[in-house]
Parts: sequence; C-alpha cells; structure tokens
Amino acid sequence: MTELGSLTEIDLRQVWGNEARDFTPWLKENIEELNQVLGLDIEIIEREGSVGSFAVDLVGKDLGSGRTVIIENQLEPTDHIHLGQLLTYTAGRGAKIVVWISPQFREEHRQALDWLNENTGEDQAFFGVEIKLVRIDDSRPAPLFKLVSQPNEWQKSVAISRTISSREEAYQAFWATFLERLKKHAPGFTNAKKGLPLSWFSIGAGRSGFSYAVAFKLRGRFGVELNIDTGDKDKNEQFFDQLYRQKDGIEQEMGIVLSWERMDNARLCRIATYREGSIEAEGQELEELQDWAVDKLIRFRDIFGNRIKAL
Repeated sequence: MTELGSLTEIDLRQVWGNEARDFTPWLKENIEELNQVLGLDIEIIEREGSVGSFAVDLVGKDLGSGRTVIIENQLEPTDHIHLGQLLTYTAGRGAKIVVWISPQFREEHRQALDWLNENTGEDQAFFGVEIKLVRIDDSRPAPLFKLVSQPNEWQKSVAISRTISSREEAYQAFWATFLERLKKHAPGFTNAKKGLPLSWFSIGAGRSGFSYAVAFKLRGRFGVELNIDTGDKDKNEQFFDQLYRQKDGIEQEMGIVLSWERMDNARLCRIATYREGSIEAEGQELEELQDWAVDKLIRFRDIFGNRIKAL
C-alpha cells in the first residue's frame, strides 16, 4: 500500500509577515499562480497604483480581452473597509476585472461579490479568492488559491450573445476553436477558457510588457505577433533594437522572414508574420488559419521566450 503524506495548513504570517511589503510583491512575481485559478492571462502593470490619495495593491491587464484588472489583498478575514476600498478602486481605475484575495471570506462579503456579478454589465467581473499555505509533511510551504465567488459565465454569455454582431459572433467561435487546438498542441501556453468577440487574441510572453497575439488585420491579412509595450516608448524601442540585432539568427531559426515594425510614430513595437486570411472565409479555410496560427505561436514562444527573458 502506498504511504501518503499529511497535509497541514500554515499561518500566512509565517511566510508573508507584511501584506504590502511581502505578499503583494510575491503575488506580482508569481501572478501565474493566480491566473491558473481564474482562467485568465493577467499581466501586472503597476504595484500600489494610485487612485486619488489611495493606492490599489496591483493593477494589471487581462491580455485575452484587454480589460483593466485590479487586485486587492489582505492577510486577515474580509472586512467592510476593504470592500469599500475595492469599489472605490474599481471606479477610480475603470476596472472591469476585480479580484479580492483573503484567507477567509465572511459570508456577507461573498454575497456582496455575488450580487455585484449578477447586477453589473456583461463585461464586468468580480472574483473572491481565498489564499492558504499548505505543506505535505516537512515540504516547503505551497500557496493554495480557492475561488469563493466568480461571475456566472452562462448568464454573462447570454447577455453578450444578445448584443454582439454576427461578425463578432464569428470571431468568438473562431477563437473558441483556436483555443482548443492551442491547448491540445501546447498545454499551459494560456489560461484563457473561452473566445471573445474580438478581432484579436493576446497571450502573455512571460515578461511584463511583452505579449504574443493572433489578429485579423485590415485588407484581408492575418498575423501572429510579438508585441512590446511596457508603457514607455523609449524602453519599447530599446528592447526592440536588442532583438533586431539578433534578426538573422531569429529568422534562421524561424525559417521565415519576419516583419520588424519599430513604429516610430506609435508607442508599441511589433515583430510579426502575416498571411492572407479573413474571418469571412469558409470553414476549411478558417481551420487552416487556426492551424497556421497555433504552429507560428509555438515557434514564436520557443524562439523568442529565452531571448525576452535575457533582455
């Protein structure tokens, strides 16, 4: 008979003595742990982001939808003060995805998040997440996130389907199938769970300010891209130039000539490959676009991944 270990819970304060000084920085650097639970690809943009005279713990962006995310943490059970702060920060930053993390959610606060999910717009989402620290026997402590409140996806999807156009419906269906194919060939590449009615789909590249994207472009073009947008044009161009100096080696590994778009008149820089493709194509053509995009995305990740980390 196989011997099993004993699972024990550890006081959060033993590892994170101070929320602002210890836990928030840890979460910023380990956001993937939370992404896996939420089914999102959140990229953190700011720590202690200003909201008037207040500061929200973390501000980010959901790469799959482009929506602003705020995350508020506490290392004690939820309280009315943090609920009020959460709503203030949501309004102040125009956040569409709101995450509240605590080791214990009081029932009235969980109900408040449920009520907000039921009574806000279809693009608004409130998540309640409990955080625990556990270990097996004498192992190192490990974080354990548990969702206690989340949007009713079915209800939100129904609301969306009443308002989007037929073209947006086509995008949503395309990305849903694309996600299935991507997860089959590259498990763990993205945490996204559903397609959205947008002409593009974005995935984190493992470093803040960098993302991969698949997009339908104007004039019947379809592309896979590495986008560089740290929020600072000078930094974007510096990173782009460092990668451009490796152009010959990168293109040799890729086996194709890439489009190097420094875009001096815009903040963002881009490296991409394109082909003909339209959302108005027939079923088999759309499947070919999905297969092409999956192949190119995986190659972008494999070739650019370590180079991005080394910049």
